[in-house]
Amino acid sequence: MTSAIAPLSDGSVTSPAGFTAGAAHARLKADGALDVALLVSATSCATVGVFTRNAVRAAPVTYDADLLSERPGRVRAVAMNARVANACTGAPGLEAARAMAQAAEQAAALPPRTALVLSTGVIGVPLPVGQVIDGLHQAASRLSPTGGIDAARAIMTTDTRAKHCAVRLDTPTGPITVGGIAKGSGMIHPDLATLLAVLTTDAVAEPAALAPLFHRVVDRTFNAISVDGDTSTNDTVLLLAGGVSGVDPARDAAVWVQFEEAVLFVARTLALAIVADGEGATKMLEIHIVGAASERAAREVGRAIARSALVKTAIFGADPNWGRVLAAAGAAGVPLAADRLSLQAAGDGDWVTLATGGATAHPDPGQARAVFEQKEIRLRLDLGVGRAEAVVWTCDLTPEYIKINADYTS
Repeated sequence: MTSAIAPLSDGSVTSPAGFTAGAAHARLKADGALDVALLVSATSCATVGVFTRNAVRAAPVTYDADLLSERPGRVRAVAMNARVANACTGAPGLEAARAMAQAAEQAAALPPRTALVLSTGVIGVPLPVGQVIDGLHQAASRLSPTGGIDAARAIMTTDTRAKHCAVRLDTPTGPITVGGIAKGSGMIHPDLATLLAVLTTDAVAEPAALAPLFHRVVDRTFNAISVDGDTSTNDTVLLLAGGVSGVDPARDAAVWVQFEEAVLFVARTLALAIVADGEGATKMLEIHIVGAASERAAREVGRAIARSALVKTAIFGADPNWGRVLAAAGAAGVPLAADRLSLQAAGDGDWVTLATGGATAHPDPGQARAVFEQKEIRLRLDLGVGRAEAVVWTCDLTPEYIKINADYTS
């Protein structure tokens, strides 16, 4: 991270100038916790969205994709709810998403067709529109520049902690702030995962320039994490640029690069928080693929390892079963030369070579097991066929994950 980028204490989606948020309890969560949130911008925002590639799309995803195709530079708000996904709800679900957006616009006194909607929770349950509308009006009455953390809490489902982050980027023409919130704990896998994330910035930007930058960032962060291999119906990641700082990073090529680094830092922080908070997770695994023919090939191999139940259970059991890693890599659908594969593992110490030339490197059993007993484990797999690389993150698969998901709707 460049020295011009500084993390902000308790930073969130409202850290950039011009953004406020509020949250309320709309009786969606039984425990009285916050479950509806509203984010509002003082200005029209250049906005980019990346959505699930699951063919079964939730109503909010359909609504947002349509609105952004029509008005990518006019977004003023994001309305959010937890507990009910509004997915697989047919035409009534789309009407409910529309009503939710209109309620947000009315509550915040915004023009029509300027609010996006995000929903998360149980699939196949109708959205209780009246409750959500009441909650949005309550949230609108609580809008505050410090409300981003409450918004992060409101969208939590099986998350055990709120996920929020912000950084300041100092530029020759003034500071820029980038902030964000996210939720996600289970149903996490690339393209996207069961996650909602909203990033904001007070930088000046145009949607056409913002889109390729944000897609690169998402590929290296939210599309590089996996908890359980399942991709949800509601996954959405948004980036809103309000422009209140008056600083246009696109005017200076070097500043534009730093701006992308700032967005990447926030996105990566949120993505790793999701993995660390994976349902039932006790360990975090970083998979660094090097020596690949292309970055895409490296990422596909990393994803294959990350979604392997056998690898993830070995991580849980502190079993240095390196053969499972190579087997998962070989099933990625990427051409590999088995006799060129080299695998190393490390915790907070030195690297231990587990395999070389596609065969055992005869590591010391105690040393190898000690690595896998740590809470944060790194794997480095060299494919030996090129110079490209990629990083993917996942967590272990534990009995607690099964307990959480065995009775999710009851």
